Amino acid sequence: MTTDSSLKRGLAVLRLFAQHPSQDPRGHTAAEVAALLGRERSQVSRILRSLETARFLRRDPASLRYSVAWELYARAQQITEARLRRDGRTALEGVAADTGECAYLGVLRGASSVTILESMPPALSSFVSWVGRAYPAYCSDAGQALLFDADDTEVAAVFARTAFVRHGPHTPADLDDFLTRLNAARKRGYTIVDQEAEPGLYSLAAPVRDFRGEIVAAVQVVGPRRRLEPATAACADSVVRWSDWLTAALRSTDHETDEETDKKTDKETDKKTDGKSDRD
Repeated sequence: MTTDSSLKRGLAVLRLFAQHPSQDPRGHTAAEVAALLGRERSQVSRILRSLETARFLRRDPASLRYSVAWELYARAQQITEARLRRDGRTALEGVAADTGECAYLGVLRGASSVTILESMPPALSSFVSWVGRAYPAYCSDAGQALLFDADDTEVAAVFARTAFVRHGPHTPADLDDFLTRLNAARKRGYTIVDQEAEPGLYSLAAPVRDFRGEIVAAVQVVGPRRRLEPATAACADSVVRWSDWLTAALRSTDHETDEETDKKTDKETDKKTDGKSDRD
C-alpha cells in the first residue's frame, strides 16, 4: 500500500477491527469486512492481505478469518506513550496556568505512582523536580486516580505486599481505608488527597484514558493545603477538564477521509485488476 488512498483504505479496515469486534474469536472474513465497510470484496481482500503481510493482521489458516496481530497492539502502545508525553505537557501547562500551582502527570508502576512530566508556574520554578520519582500509590497524589477502574480484588492485588506506612496525618490506615476513599473519589469524579503523602500537602487528580478506554495516567495539581483547599472547586474543574482533553487527544486518529472519493477509487481499481479474493 504505497498511495495515499491505499493508506486511507488500510486505516479504515484497521479501525473497523477496533470498532466492530467479531463474534467469532478467530476474527472477520473478507466478506464480513467488505459488508461492514460497504466496499467491493475483491478490493477489501487485497487490503487484508497487505495488512497481513505488514503484520498488522493475522489470518487463521483453517477459517481464513482475520484478526488483529499483537504487533499492532505494540505499535499502538508506542504511539500512545509518545502522545502521552507530547500532549501531556500541553495539559499540564493548562492546569498550571489555570491554578497557578504545580501540575504533574503520573503513571502506575507496581504499587507506586511515578511522575513522568511536570509543569511549574514561573513563581514556583525553584521547586525540586519530581520527574522519575516513585511514591507509594496508597497515599500519593495520583494513586487513587490511577486505580479508578480497578475493582476491590485488583486493588488488593496491587497492594498485596505493601505496608501502609504513615507519611502524613491523613495517610490511609489500611486497604479498607484506601478503598473507602477510592469509592468516594469515583463518585466525585476526581480525587482529593489531603495531607496523605505529607503534612500540609493537598492535591487533586483525574484519570486519563487511552484509545482502549484504559487508564494510563493521571493529571494532578499539587500544592500547600492553605492555598489549594479553598480553591478545590476551581482546581477540580481544571484537572478534570484537562484530563478529558488529554484522553480525547490519545483517542484521536488524526485522519481526514473522503469516503465517497475512496469508494469511487475502489470501483475504478476493481475494474482494472483481476485480483483473487479470499473465501469466507
